[in-house]
Amino acid sequence: MPDTVATAVRLGLYLDLMLLFGLPMFGLYTLRGAERQSGSVLRFRPVLAAIALVGIGLSILGVMVLAASMGGVPIGEVDRATVSLVISGTTIGTVWQLRIAALLLVLYFSIVGWQRPTFALASLSITAAVALSTLAWTGHGAADEGALGWLHLAADITHLLAAGIWIGALCGLCLLIFRSATRMAAEHIHLSHRALDGFARVGSIVVGLLIVSGLVNSWILIGPSKLGALFTTLYGILLLGKLLLFGAMLLLAAANRFFLTPALAAALERGEGAAAVGALRRSLLIESSCAIAILALVAWLGLLAPPASGM
Repeated sequence: MPDTVATAVRLGLYLDLMLLFGLPMFGLYTLRGAERQSGSVLRFRPVLAAIALVGIGLSILGVMVLAASMGGVPIGEVDRATVSLVISGTTIGTVWQLRIAALLLVLYFSIVGWQRPTFALASLSITAAVALSTLAWTGHGAADEGALGWLHLAADITHLLAAGIWIGALCGLCLLIFRSATRMAAEHIHLSHRALDGFARVGSIVVGLLIVSGLVNSWILIGPSKLGALFTTLYGILLLGKLLLFGAMLLLAAANRFFLTPALAAALERGEGAAAVGALRRSLLIESSCAIAILALVAWLGLLAPPASGM
């Protein structure tokens, strides 16, 4: 079984960097005008700054875990020389430096530039996308060479960014929906409905990208000749679990789009918006739980040898 600390750090990085990318994207395609100001609807400035700082801390911990693994020692005994070697002498170290630089830029943009909120959110999205993309080099996507290697990396990066948009949207919607009754005025419920409707359109593109990039990754990591390994190896069983959870998320997203969101619109017309929010809260809570479980499986899968490796 993979090292628990390494798996936990990978899970933390996936969740942190996806939120860091997905939340400002959510602000761009959902909010309008003054709604994008830090603190007007969603507290972009402190939330994104905190997430960036956590990302820097997790990245430092991650390189220490890698150095400890290379040195064959517990993380508490890793020495500075080994950490320096990883950072300055490996491809992962170079990518790690790029991630830290991108996270520092995210921290900068989360603090300044809110006189032009659209520019701030766009800058945050771009720099966070760079930070999130670096995770492709910490998994199987960096194991291949040549044209196949570039295809695998491109599919991994696409998968990460699409998942980041979905995770960020779930977080943004939860921040809008999970509020006390005194903060759920009719105007805010109307905004929440618009946000749900806006993500429904973006979500169709996200799902398409996840499916296509996932198929490319599966073809490379498993291959048609080893489909039976899905049922006989730990990697395959975890992958099947991930696919089942993804299917559950698709069903919940479809229910939100075709039933719960229209029901909220109808309730708003009757002046009963608050009553329809409860069903949305339950659906978003279950969908978010499935998303976190998927990320945990992905973090674990990244430390296992896929069937196509022959190991």
